[in-house]
Amino acid sequence: MLRERDPHVTEFPDVSLLVTHYNRSESLERLLKSFKDTGTVFGGIVVSDDASKPEHLRRLEELRETYGYRLITTPVNRNLGNNLNKGQDAVTTPYTLYVQEDFTPTAAFSKTFPVACDILKERADLDIVRMYAGARYPYTKPYKNGFSEMVFKLAKPGSAKFFYYSDTPHLRRSSFFAKFGRYAEGIKAIKTEKCMVMSFLQAGGRAVVSDENLFSHENLAFEPSTQDYSAFFRIKQKIPDPIFDLVWTAKLTAQYLVKPYRH
Repeated sequence: MLRERDPHVTEFPDVSLLVTHYNRSESLERLLKSFKDTGTVFGGIVVSDDASKPEHLRRLEELRETYGYRLITTPVNRNLGNNLNKGQDAVTTPYTLYVQEDFTPTAAFSKTFPVACDILKERADLDIVRMYAGARYPYTKPYKNGFSEMVFKLAKPGSAKFFYYSDTPHLRRSSFFAKFGRYAEGIKAIKTEKCMVMSFLQAGGRAVVSDENLFSHENLAFEPSTQDYSAFFRIKQKIPDPIFDLVWTAKLTAQYLVKPYRH
C-alpha cells in the first residue's frame, strides 16, 4: 500500500547529516529536534563522539532511540580532527551536511537548503556550500538565489582572504577527502581547522556562501564552548590592528606557498 506523502516533510535522501559531539548532549538534542520540527529528513544521520563523559554517552544512547542516528565512538579523546575523520568515514550518501552540535538551523534554512543542494549538484567545480560565517568573507561575487561565490586571490590584501574554508556548517561532497586529504589529528582544534583551510586553498577548492546565516550559534550556559582562542587574542591585543594584519598576512602567505598541508 502506498503511504501518503506528508506535505510538511522534506526529504534529502542523498544527504547525510554529520554531527561532531563532545560533552554537549543537550545541545545535540536541541539541534536534532530543530531539524525534526522543520520536517527535514536526511538520508542518514551520523553522530561522531570524542569520548564524552559517561552521563553524556548514556544520553547519546537514549537520543539514538528517538532520532535513529548511527553513533561512532572512541575509547579515548582524540580531538576534533579524528572526530571529523571517523564521522565522515561512516557517511554512505553522496553529500554531507556537517554541523557541530552547538549550532541550530534558522527559520531560513528550510527554504534555502534545497537551493544549496541544487547548486552543489549543478556545479561540478564547487566543493562546498557554506551556510554560516562568523565574519563575512571579504571577496565575493553574487551568484544566485541568496548565495555568493567566494573568490580567493593571493594578491588581494588582508589576512581574511585565507579563511575561505571553515568548520562551521556547510554542505560538501562526501568524497571531500579524496581532493583535500583528511583532517590533521593529534593537534588542537584551531590548528586542525587551519590545516584544512590551507589544504583546501592549495588544492584549488571552490565555495559559495549563503548571503545570510542559515544557522545560529549559541552555547548553552551549562555546555560552554570548548574552543580556546585566548593565546591568539592575547598576542593580537598587544599589536595595532593594521600592523598585526600585515604580519599575519605575510606569515599565512609564506605558509600557503611553501608548506604542504594535505594530510
